[in-house]
Amino acid sequence: MLAVNPDASLTAAERFALDVLIDLSAVLRYEGTGDVVQLRVVDGSSADDTAAALRARGWGITPSDGIVTVERALLRFVIDVAGAEDEQRSRASDRYQRVPATATRVVREAVEREPVVSRAAVALSHAVRAAAARRPVRLIDPWPNGRIWAAALTHDLDVVNWWPAFTLLRLAELAKNGELARATRVTLSAVASAARPVVFSAIRELLDIEARHRVRSTWFVLCGRPTLATARAGDLTYRPDGRLARRIMRAVRDAGHEIGLHGSFRTSEDHSLFAAQRTTLRNLADVDAVGVRQHYLRMRPATTPRGMRDAGFGYDSTYGFADRNGFRLGVADVVPLWDAERQAPVGVDEAPFTWMDRALSKYQHVETPRVWIDDALALADVCQDVGGLWVGIWHPNLAPALGFPDAPAAYARLASELVARGAYVAPLEELVAWRRARRALRAVACSDDGRVTLAPSVKRDVPNFVLHHGDGRRDESVVRG
Repeated sequence: MLAVNPDASLTAAERFALDVLIDLSAVLRYEGTGDVVQLRVVDGSSADDTAAALRARGWGITPSDGIVTVERALLRFVIDVAGAEDEQRSRASDRYQRVPATATRVVREAVEREPVVSRAAVALSHAVRAAAARRPVRLIDPWPNGRIWAAALTHDLDVVNWWPAFTLLRLAELAKNGELARATRVTLSAVASAARPVVFSAIRELLDIEARHRVRSTWFVLCGRPTLATARAGDLTYRPDGRLARRIMRAVRDAGHEIGLHGSFRTSEDHSLFAAQRTTLRNLADVDAVGVRQHYLRMRPATTPRGMRDAGFGYDSTYGFADRNGFRLGVADVVPLWDAERQAPVGVDEAPFTWMDRALSKYQHVETPRVWIDDALALADVCQDVGGLWVGIWHPNLAPALGFPDAPAAYARLASELVARGAYVAPLEELVAWRRARRALRAVACSDDGRVTLAPSVKRDVPNFVLHHGDGRRDESVVRG
């Protein structure tokens, strides 16, 4: 267990960063009296807070007898990366009004393929155990059912109607990339499928794959009213109240999957549209959406999350890279969003995605689905190593007639491998709720015989968390207050 000594000199941002580190470490926080490991923040011997410098000096975390010290330099790094303060300060913008990947701190420091903040949290966990000696240590199971890591399969529903137009755009993309053999396969498949419900068939195949592997996913659906202008911009391309869109949502919901909102371009600035689109989704799909992800990842990091919160969303999953795969916020986990201008938490959790199919096919010009999955699984292995969460985006329009031969089989392999690697695979809503409840766990007492008492605020109807001793033994004597 770990007690944090109140320090009036800590800024709100530093306290937030410290809370993030402790949460990601899975060390149970202690708010009672007694001899447990104490955490203290120190200035440190170096002001260098680059990832390389911090890693070289053990992430600025030092254990001693009963005390773990954390350098302020690490807290600055955490708030810049996991709190996205660096992005919120940035004035860089691409044509979709996104902060470009090259303007993010993790890309500038070439560490985007590593969850550096999660790595620091693992170091904190090790330091607590090293400092404890005979003092009690309790670690919380990272994920439900004793799983040490988790995964979420998510889908952005961008294409519903007018599928031949999207096939033509895809053929142009393949021709530009010199993929003439692949373009020929797409053409033959499109001609053979001309009289079939191509989009719904592709979605039905995804749902069948997920049912076969007993996994539930999260689907983000556009719910604004399309116009010629929004369609040309690649934004709103279908009516959510159309027959096919409603059929898709019904099939997804009936299969037990989560449905969230895919925020249109304008929601990024006009936050009133979040509530309107969330209401539309509720009326059409009979779900009270908890999650949101911005279409094309279009978001103003400093302000858009406030609109999400005000509309009633509990989590967002927009943070990730469009043009590469990796850990934009330096975490393989769920973290609270931070408001840099107001120096306070936003009130919305972030489940950043780690991997996206189109980051490879569209931006990296990698057209082999097998290679996409290799990349996805390499990042999944990293998430497993830190006891974290892997979030992937698979677009449901990745079907042969829509321009993506071999894609369905690749997705089947991805789902199969995630399950085989022991991930707890669930919709984001469930995973975020678990992490929010785990974050709130506190111990308030520890008896002489080692019995730990949790705070009365830990309700009996929350998930059945399991605690372990520092040596890995399961704690069978937890008392709920």
